[in-house]
Amino acid sequence: MITVRCLLAIAAAQNWSLSQLDVNNAFLHGDLHEEIYMSPPSGLRRQGENLVCRLNKSLYGLKQWHFGSKPVAFPMEQGTKLSDAGDLLKDPSQFRRLVGRLIYLTITRPDITYAVHVLSRFMHAPRMPHMEAALRILKYLKNAPGQGLFFSAGNNLKLHAYCDSDWAGCPMTRRSTTGYCVFLGNSLISWRTKRQKTVSLSSAEAEYRAMTGACCELTWLRSLLHDLHLPHPEASILHCDNKVALHIATNPIFHDRTRHIEMDCHFIRDKIQDGAISTKFIPSSRQLADMFTKPLGKDPFLSMLGKLGVLDIHSPT
Repeated sequence: MITVRCLLAIAAAQNWSLSQLDVNNAFLHGDLHEEIYMSPPSGLRRQGENLVCRLNKSLYGLKQWHFGSKPVAFPMEQGTKLSDAGDLLKDPSQFRRLVGRLIYLTITRPDITYAVHVLSRFMHAPRMPHMEAALRILKYLKNAPGQGLFFSAGNNLKLHAYCDSDWAGCPMTRRSTTGYCVFLGNSLISWRTKRQKTVSLSSAEAEYRAMTGACCELTWLRSLLHDLHLPHPEASILHCDNKVALHIATNPIFHDRTRHIEMDCHFIRDKIQDGAISTKFIPSSRQLADMFTKPLGKDPFLSMLGKLGVLDIHSPT
């Protein structure tokens, strides 16, 4: 899908014509020829009730989740730290199906990537707080169903990226979370949230590992652009808000503070020396990768959406 988004951004900038193929599926919203009932989603039952819903139309994907409840403006409360605490769900398959569909939706919705990533950690033994967090994402999606990425025609097609980490953010393993996002000009084409494989001993180490992930993505995208006959001769800028990590990237001397990440150091320095990557400090207040490492409050979350190029096509212009 990264390749598809890259092609869409290039097509918009180059004024290329695009053709779309759509397939009619008889299952989608199809008529039912027999009576079918379903249990209401968790949270819609009143105490003591044992009711079922009769379906008027066939269901597909997220269409089976309906809410008479208030939509919310952001997908996860600020400061939320989900763990293995809470009562186990009696039917974990319902949670797994929902999160699986949300994972698929992150292909076009970077705004829910972090929240869905956190929920996917608990697929083996989901609990009530996890289900409540998943239902909140649905309420957020209901709030703005027409939200998606905007690819501008005014685009210089220059690669640049933002990377960040949430040091020791996982309350169960104390592993850090890597987040990065990559732009082709002003079009967001790649993003990722990932829990790091090992525990980082300092915030600088966690940030450096995040830089490595973003650097690998930039390297691959530069190769893709070359294959598309759009060479990228100048260095791609990698923005980071940790000065210590930036200093390590440009310092050729290894010492005890870098021995845990020596391979990462070699990789990034090689890319800097051959002119493929250039690092740049950015204040934390302008760090766009924040959305992929932690849950943000309403105001910073909504502010970040516009900067990432996520717009609601239903909102008035």
